Amino acid sequence: MTMIKSLILGSAAGMIAMSGAQAADLPVKAKAVEYVKVCSLYGAGFYYIPGTDTCLKIGGFIRVDSSFNASGVYGTPYFGGVGLSNTRAKDYFIGRVRASLQMDSRTATEYGVLRTFLDTKFQWSDGLAADTIAGGNNEVDLAFIQFAGFTIGKAVSQFDTQWVLAHPSISSGFTGGSDNKTGIPQLAYTASFGNGFSATIAAETPRPYRKGFIYDVNDTLGVPGVTTFVDSTSGQMMPDFVGNLRLDQAWGSLHLGAAVHQVAMQYNGIPGSNSATTQLTGNFEDKYGFAVTGGFELKNLPTGVGDTLRGDFTYANGATRYVFGGTSNIPGSGFAIYNGNSVSFGQYFDAVFSSPGGAIVSRDLQLSTDFAARLFYEHYWNPAWRTSLWGVYARHENTDTGNAIMMAKYNNTYGGGLTGNANFTVYQVGSRTAWTPVKNLTFSAEVSYVWLDNNISGVITPATNPYPNRNLQAVGVSDQGSVVGQVQAVRSF
Repeated sequence: MTMIKSLILGSAAGMIAMSGAQAADLPVKAKAVEYVKVCSLYGAGFYYIPGTDTCLKIGGFIRVDSSFNASGVYGTPYFGGVGLSNTRAKDYFIGRVRASLQMDSRTATEYGVLRTFLDTKFQWSDGLAADTIAGGNNEVDLAFIQFAGFTIGKAVSQFDTQWVLAHPSISSGFTGGSDNKTGIPQLAYTASFGNGFSATIAAETPRPYRKGFIYDVNDTLGVPGVTTFVDSTSGQMMPDFVGNLRLDQAWGSLHLGAAVHQVAMQYNGIPGSNSATTQLTGNFEDKYGFAVTGGFELKNLPTGVGDTLRGDFTYANGATRYVFGGTSNIPGSGFAIYNGNSVSFGQYFDAVFSSPGGAIVSRDLQLSTDFAARLFYEHYWNPAWRTSLWGVYARHENTDTGNAIMMAKYNNTYGGGLTGNANFTVYQVGSRTAWTPVKNLTFSAEVSYVWLDNNISGVITPATNPYPNRNLQAVGVSDQGSVVGQVQAVRSF
C-alpha cells in the first residue's frame, strides 16, 4: 500500500513539474497584431502595405457580354472574316467573358509620388478559335512606372485624349481616331504648370499599333476584309515622337496632340515575283508622316448632373493608324461589308508605291491622307439610368498616283471593269442605355449602325470572286451598311 501511494504521489509531482516547465515556455506578453491601415492620401480604396509607407489599391471587374451580328472581338461589325460574307457560316451572336485585375501602388517621395500601375485581363470568347472549351487568353493592357514626371512602360498613348478609356459605350470598335486602350510602350515626361495646365513629350514604339503597312503594286493584293496584302514596311528603325498640351479643370478638359511617324520601306519588288526582294533592288527614300489631334470634354452640362460631351478630330498624313487605329481592324486587310450580292470595301496603308519596271510607275512613296471626327454625348436620367449617343466619321484618301496604282491592281485581281478610286469613308452612329441598380453593378444594351462608302463602281467577275461561301456569280461593288447589337453586365470592385 505504501508503495502504491509513493507511485501516485511521484506521478503527480512529475506532472506538476512538467506543467510548470511548459508554462515557463509561454511568452509573458503576446506580440501586438499589425492591422492594415487606410491610406487617405490618394482617394478611396488605398491601404498601407503593412510595415511600409506604400499605399496599394486593388480593383478590377467581371464583365459578361454578347454581340449580335458582330465579330465578338470588341463588338465590331463584321468588317472581315467569314462573317462579312453573310452566309450560313456566319455566327449571328457571340459571347465573351472578361475579368480584369488592377493594382495601383503609390509612395510619397522627395521627388513627388512614385507610382506603379498594372492592368491585366483574362478573357474567354466562344467566337475565337484560340479560346477552346476551357481555354482563353491573358493580356497585359497597362503596366508602367511614374516617377518625377516620367512615365516608363505600357501606358495610354500621349497622343490620345486620356478619356479614351471612358467612352460611353460597350463597343470599343470605333474606326475613327486613335484608341489605344491597351497601351503603347513609351518613355514620356510630363511637366505640370499649375491650374491644370501640363505638357508632355514622349517616344513611343510604332509596333504594333502605329505600323500602318506599305503596299507595292507588284505584290499580291490581299482580299479586303479577308486576307492582308504583302507588307513592304521596313523593320522598326525609330520610335514615334509624340507631344501634347492639356488643360484639366472641374468643368472638363482640352487636349492637343501631335506625332511624327517614320514611313520606311524594305526593298523594291521584282515585277511578277511577289516580293522576291534583295538589297540589290534598292529602295525609295524614307519619308516622315505626321498626325495631329484636338479633343475636349465638358462635364456636368446644363442638360443634367453628370452629363458629358466629348469629341475629337484627327488628321494624319502617312500615319494612317492614328485614324484607323485602336482595336477595330487588322492593318493590311481593310474593311468590307457584303449584303445580298454586293460588296463595299476599302483598304488603308501609310503609303503605296510601284517598283521600277511595274505597269504603273511611282518615283517615291505615295503617302495616304486620313482624317476623322467623333462626338460622344451621355445623359443621366437619374442616378441609376443613363443614355449615350455617338457619331463617328473617318476617311482614307490616296494621292492621284496612289489611286492609279490601286485601281490598276484591283482590276488586274478582280477581272477588270472597276472604275472610280480607292478612297473610302466609314460612318458610325450608335446609342447605349445603362442601368446601375446598385453601386458597381451595371447592365447595358447598345445598338449601332455602320455605313461603308467606297468610290468604286463595277462588277467583280465570277472567276475571281474572292469572298468565301458565295455563289460564283457576278458580285457588284456598291456602298453597304450593317447593324450591330450588344448587351453587357459588369460588376466592378
